[in-house]
Amino acid sequence: MGSKGFIGTTSFFGAKNTFSRTTPGFIKNHRRRGEWVEARFLDFACERGFQVNKPWGESSRYDFVLDRNGHFLRVQVKSTICRRKDGSYVCNLRTNRGYYSMKEVDFFALYVIPKKTWYIIPSSVATRVTGPFWLWPHCTKRKHKYDIYSEAWDLLRVWKPKPASPHRVKHSSTSAV
Repeated sequence: MGSKGFIGTTSFFGAKNTFSRTTPGFIKNHRRRGEWVEARFLDFACERGFQVNKPWGESSRYDFVLDRNGHFLRVQVKSTICRRKDGSYVCNLRTNRGYYSMKEVDFFALYVIPKKTWYIIPSSVATRVTGPFWLWPHCTKRKHKYDIYSEAWDLLRVWKPKPASPHRVKHSSTSAV
Protein backbone atom coordinates (compact mmCIF):
# COMPACT_ATOMS: atom_id res chain seq x y z
CA MET A 1 0.00 0.00 0.00
CA GLY A 2 0.98 3.61 -0.19
CA SER A 3 2.82 5.46 2.49
CA LYS A 4 -0.29 6.61 4.32
CA GLY A 5 -3.00 4.33 2.86
CA PHE A 6 -5.50 6.97 1.69
CA ILE A 7 -6.52 8.86 -1.44
CA GLY A 8 -3.59 10.65 -2.98
CA THR A 9 -0.98 8.03 -2.13
CA THR A 10 0.07 5.54 -4.74
CA SER A 11 -0.67 1.97 -3.84
CA PHE A 12 0.60 -1.13 -5.58
CA PHE A 13 0.51 -1.33 -9.40
CA GLY A 14 -0.49 2.32 -9.75
CA ALA A 15 -3.81 1.90 -7.95
CA LYS A 16 -5.04 4.28 -5.31
CA ASN A 17 -7.15 3.54 -2.28
CA THR A 18 -10.69 4.72 -2.93
CA PHE A 19 -11.48 5.45 0.70
CA SER A 20 -9.90 8.16 2.79
CA ARG A 21 -9.24 7.89 6.49
CA THR A 22 -12.31 10.07 7.04
CA THR A 23 -14.69 7.89 5.00
CA PRO A 24 -17.43 6.67 7.36
CA GLY A 25 -17.09 2.96 8.05
CA PHE A 26 -13.58 2.73 6.61
CA ILE A 27 -11.43 0.22 8.48
CA LYS A 28 -7.90 1.58 8.50
CA ASN A 29 -6.04 -1.48 9.77
CA HIS A 30 -5.61 -4.03 6.96
CA ARG A 31 -5.78 -7.00 9.34
CA ARG A 32 -9.07 -5.80 10.84
CA ARG A 33 -10.41 -5.05 7.37
CA GLY A 34 -9.53 -8.62 6.38
CA GLU A 35 -11.39 -9.96 9.41
CA TRP A 36 -14.40 -7.80 8.49
CA VAL A 37 -14.36 -9.16 4.91
CA GLU A 38 -14.16 -12.72 6.26
CA ALA A 39 -17.23 -11.98 8.40
CA ARG A 40 -18.99 -10.67 5.27
CA PHE A 41 -18.11 -13.89 3.43
CA LEU A 42 -19.42 -15.99 6.32
CA ASP A 43 -22.68 -14.03 6.23
CA PHE A 44 -23.10 -14.25 2.44
CA ALA A 45 -22.23 -17.96 2.31
CA CYS A 46 -24.61 -18.85 5.15
CA GLU A 47 -27.41 -16.85 3.52
CA ARG A 48 -26.91 -19.00 0.42
CA GLY A 49 -27.27 -22.22 2.38
CA PHE A 50 -23.65 -23.29 2.72
CA GLN A 51 -22.33 -25.02 5.83
CA VAL A 52 -19.29 -22.88 6.67
CA ASN A 53 -16.36 -23.92 8.83
CA LYS A 54 -13.37 -21.86 9.97
CA PRO A 55 -10.03 -23.57 10.56
CA TRP A 56 -8.45 -23.02 13.95
CA GLY A 57 -5.49 -20.63 13.91
CA GLU A 58 -3.82 -18.78 11.08
CA SER A 59 -1.56 -21.48 9.64
CA SER A 60 -3.90 -22.73 6.87
CA ARG A 61 -3.55 -21.34 3.35
CA TYR A 62 -7.35 -20.94 3.24
CA ASP A 63 -9.80 -19.01 5.39
CA PHE A 64 -12.92 -21.20 5.25
CA VAL A 65 -14.05 -24.71 4.45
CA LEU A 66 -17.47 -25.18 2.87
CA ASP A 67 -19.14 -28.55 3.36
CA ARG A 68 -21.11 -29.61 0.28
CA ASN A 69 -22.66 -33.05 0.67
CA GLY A 70 -19.59 -34.41 2.44
CA HIS A 71 -17.17 -32.74 0.03
CA PHE A 72 -15.06 -29.94 1.41
CA LEU A 73 -14.12 -26.78 -0.48
CA ARG A 74 -11.21 -24.67 0.73
CA VAL A 75 -11.88 -20.97 0.20
CA GLN A 76 -9.39 -18.14 0.51
CA VAL A 77 -10.98 -14.71 1.03
CA LYS A 78 -9.30 -11.55 -0.29
CA SER A 79 -10.47 -7.96 -0.70
CA THR A 80 -9.51 -4.70 -2.32
CA ILE A 81 -10.16 -0.99 -2.03
CA CYS A 82 -7.45 -0.07 -4.56
CA ARG A 83 -8.88 1.55 -7.67
CA ARG A 84 -6.94 2.51 -10.79
CA LYS A 85 -7.66 5.51 -13.00
CA ASP A 86 -9.26 3.24 -15.61
CA GLY A 87 -11.88 2.17 -13.02
CA SER A 88 -10.46 -1.27 -12.38
CA TYR A 89 -9.70 -2.60 -8.92
CA VAL A 90 -6.48 -4.41 -8.07
CA CYS A 91 -6.59 -7.52 -5.88
CA ASN A 92 -3.37 -9.24 -4.88
CA LEU A 93 -3.47 -13.04 -4.56
CA ARG A 94 -0.25 -13.65 -2.76
CA THR A 95 0.98 -13.54 0.79
CA ASN A 96 4.38 -13.31 2.39
CA ARG A 97 4.59 -17.07 1.70
CA GLY A 98 4.17 -16.52 -2.04
CA TYR A 99 1.45 -17.44 -4.50
CA TYR A 100 -1.23 -20.02 -3.76
CA SER A 101 -1.45 -23.36 -5.53
CA MET A 102 -4.37 -25.57 -6.54
CA LYS A 103 -3.21 -28.06 -3.92
CA GLU A 104 -3.85 -25.47 -1.18
CA VAL A 105 -7.06 -23.70 -2.21
CA ASP A 106 -10.14 -24.68 -4.26
CA PHE A 107 -11.72 -21.22 -4.65
CA PHE A 108 -10.93 -17.58 -4.06
CA ALA A 109 -13.63 -15.21 -2.87
CA LEU A 110 -12.51 -11.70 -3.84
CA TYR A 111 -14.50 -8.77 -2.46
CA VAL A 112 -14.36 -5.31 -4.03
CA ILE A 113 -15.30 -3.28 -0.96
CA PRO A 114 -16.34 0.04 -2.57
CA LYS A 115 -18.62 -1.76 -5.06
CA LYS A 116 -19.88 -4.41 -2.60
CA THR A 117 -19.21 -7.09 -5.21
CA TRP A 118 -17.93 -10.64 -4.73
CA TYR A 119 -15.96 -12.59 -7.32
CA ILE A 120 -15.97 -16.37 -6.78
CA ILE A 121 -13.00 -17.66 -8.76
CA PRO A 122 -11.85 -21.29 -9.06
CA SER A 123 -8.24 -21.88 -8.11
CA SER A 124 -7.68 -23.42 -11.55
CA VAL A 125 -8.17 -19.89 -12.93
CA ALA A 126 -6.68 -17.83 -10.11
CA THR A 127 -3.46 -19.79 -9.68
CA ARG A 128 -2.54 -19.23 -13.34
CA VAL A 129 -2.24 -15.49 -12.72
CA THR A 130 1.19 -14.27 -11.72
CA GLY A 131 0.57 -10.81 -10.46
CA PRO A 132 -2.55 -8.99 -9.34
CA PHE A 133 -6.13 -9.58 -10.43
CA TRP A 134 -7.73 -6.68 -12.31
CA LEU A 135 -11.47 -6.50 -11.62
CA TRP A 136 -14.05 -4.17 -13.20
CA PRO A 137 -17.25 -4.52 -11.15
CA HIS A 138 -20.37 -2.95 -12.64
CA CYS A 139 -18.59 -1.83 -15.81
CA THR A 140 -21.13 -1.35 -18.61
CA LYS A 141 -18.75 -0.21 -21.36
CA ARG A 142 -17.47 -3.68 -22.22
CA LYS A 143 -17.04 -7.21 -20.95
CA HIS A 144 -13.95 -8.05 -18.94
CA LYS A 145 -12.04 -11.27 -18.43
CA TYR A 146 -13.32 -12.09 -14.93
CA ASP A 147 -16.90 -10.77 -15.26
CA ILE A 148 -18.27 -14.33 -15.37
CA TYR A 149 -17.09 -14.81 -11.78
CA SER A 150 -18.92 -11.76 -10.41
CA GLU A 151 -21.38 -12.98 -7.75
CA ALA A 152 -20.84 -16.53 -9.07
CA TRP A 153 -21.85 -18.27 -5.82
CA ASP A 154 -23.37 -21.16 -7.79
CA LEU A 155 -19.87 -22.26 -8.80
CA LEU A 156 -19.45 -23.41 -5.21
CA ARG A 157 -22.54 -25.63 -5.59
CA VAL A 158 -21.55 -27.36 -8.83
CA TRP A 159 -17.85 -27.85 -8.11
CA LYS A 160 -16.79 -31.46 -8.42
CA PRO A 161 -13.72 -32.45 -6.43
CA LYS A 162 -11.00 -34.42 -8.11
CA PRO A 163 -11.05 -38.08 -7.09
CA ALA A 164 -8.56 -38.68 -4.34
CA SER A 165 -5.66 -40.86 -5.25
CA PRO A 166 -5.52 -44.00 -3.12
CA HIS A 167 -2.92 -43.79 -0.43
CA ARG A 168 -0.90 -46.86 0.28
CA VAL A 169 0.02 -47.51 3.84
CA LYS A 170 3.10 -49.63 4.27
CA HIS A 171 2.70 -51.93 7.22
CA SER A 172 5.72 -53.26 8.95
CA SER A 173 5.72 -56.99 9.67
CA THR A 174 7.47 -56.30 12.93
CA SER A 175 6.25 -53.67 15.27
CA ALA A 176 7.94 -52.27 18.32
CA VAL A 177 5.97 -52.47 21.53
